[in-house]
Amino acid sequence: MDPKAVKSDLVLILDYGSQYTHLITRRIRSLSVFSLTISGTSPLKAITDLNPSVVILSGGPHSVHTDDSPSFPAGFAEWAEANGIFVLGICYGLQLIVQCLGGVVRVGGKQEYGKMEIVVEKNSGIFGSKGVGDRQVVWMSHGDEVAQLPEGFEVAAQSQQGVVAAIESPARRFYGLQYHPEVTHSPGGMETLTYFLFNVCGVSAGWKMENVMEEEIKVINSAVAPEDHVICALSGGVDSTVAATLVHKAIGDRLHCIFVDNGLLRYKEQKRVMETFEKDLHLPVTCVDASEQFLSKLKGVTDPEVKRKIIGKEFICIFDAFAHELEKKLGRKPAYLVQGTLYPDVIESCPPPGSGRTHSHTIKSHHNVGGLPKDMKLKLIEPLKLLFKDEVRQLGKILNVPQGFLKRHPFPGPGLAVRVLGDVTAGNALEVLRQVDEIFIQSIKDAGLYDEIWQAFAVFLPVRSVGVQGDQRTHSHVVTLRAVTSQDGMTAEWYYFTREFYDDVSRKICNSVRGVNRVTYDITSKPPSTIEWE
Repeated sequence: MDPKAVKSDLVLILDYGSQYTHLITRRIRSLSVFSLTISGTSPLKAITDLNPSVVILSGGPHSVHTDDSPSFPAGFAEWAEANGIFVLGICYGLQLIVQCLGGVVRVGGKQEYGKMEIVVEKNSGIFGSKGVGDRQVVWMSHGDEVAQLPEGFEVAAQSQQGVVAAIESPARRFYGLQYHPEVTHSPGGMETLTYFLFNVCGVSAGWKMENVMEEEIKVINSAVAPEDHVICALSGGVDSTVAATLVHKAIGDRLHCIFVDNGLLRYKEQKRVMETFEKDLHLPVTCVDASEQFLSKLKGVTDPEVKRKIIGKEFICIFDAFAHELEKKLGRKPAYLVQGTLYPDVIESCPPPGSGRTHSHTIKSHHNVGGLPKDMKLKLIEPLKLLFKDEVRQLGKILNVPQGFLKRHPFPGPGLAVRVLGDVTAGNALEVLRQVDEIFIQSIKDAGLYDEIWQAFAVFLPVRSVGVQGDQRTHSHVVTLRAVTSQDGMTAEWYYFTREFYDDVSRKICNSVRGVNRVTYDITSKPPSTIEWE
């Protein structure tokens, strides 16, 4: 998808490492305004080439006083003013504006973290819908504070401690919020963002998923020559299914789908998925059983990053071999490989500003992004890489993808390799995990809870525990269950089942799966944890 072709004003976010940056993107897109996030230290040309109407400077864990603190590129402020670009700084972004435009930021005498009440000082500009003296609770997270404003700026709001909470210079089109309006802990934050974008900046809400589909089809057709053929890797999940349907709509029978059984699939996954592809999607799919190939390469490997890289490499080897077979059949080799990479995959696979690299911390390398070998012979088509999961589901609905597919919980590309901690080939770990996972998921469905949960799965732990089963002492495997709620997979809360559910599913697992005598439940949110264990 070409951002320049989107039928909406672009709100560009410069990311300085805040854990909430992706939320700004999501909140803005929910208003039917297109938004993208790039590194806060991107060159000026990278910013100007995108032709944004509004630029938002995100928060971050840095202080403007440190030598290595990230900043927007030289000439950014001058470019923004000369071209009438609106700029909003959030938290660290506000302090950057003040420091770089001639004001003073100092170490705060009164640090502010968590919920804080602010008072509106000026009822124009960003708080134009409010009255002077209006109060609202917001979420603060800063140790530095504004001591002196740059020329032409005014205080728009103060905290209850007398610290500057919002600033603005309508003439220069620069604005700043010391708090985080994008989080739910700032109840009036969405109203403030909405007013700023539509009433202050005058952006248009023209971004719709129908436009995304039309634009992406144009992009695919312009990239793929009329004589070119394309391979699509289908996993049976939402992402690859929607990607395949979209590409098939664009190029028809020149799409050749492949489903790879890597030996790391869930219980009866190959049979179930292939039946659905044929009956519901009517896609011609070739199933390749490469279980032995994958598992032999993974034998003895315990490092999760190494496992991901190996799996990514083996997938590409299989696709490359499949392409050779198609070449014999078609008389020409397919030129492209379709992957269902999503925006969170891209964001999570990038490092942070201030680290000498790019914009946000490398949490894990996705096989769709970081695991691909440099000498890959197939060129990539990633039609969903600027979309979040819920947006992909919206697109899938427009493309008439069956609801059963669209409601499926996410499943990681590396499969059960990242749900068996340690060596996936050790003992019967994979088989045990498949049985436990099947019982857990079926129990959730039987309880009518499946659609309430973003993702649920079981994890095989590399430990054994002592137990008593059938009046005998056992020393058996431990498994853990995980279920979370989320909107886009970037943050998540653990799901609270009833005591009766925990009891029921634990009994079913211990009574049905030989070799398991202890079941635990993961009650950690994201952050600090990721959703998957590896």
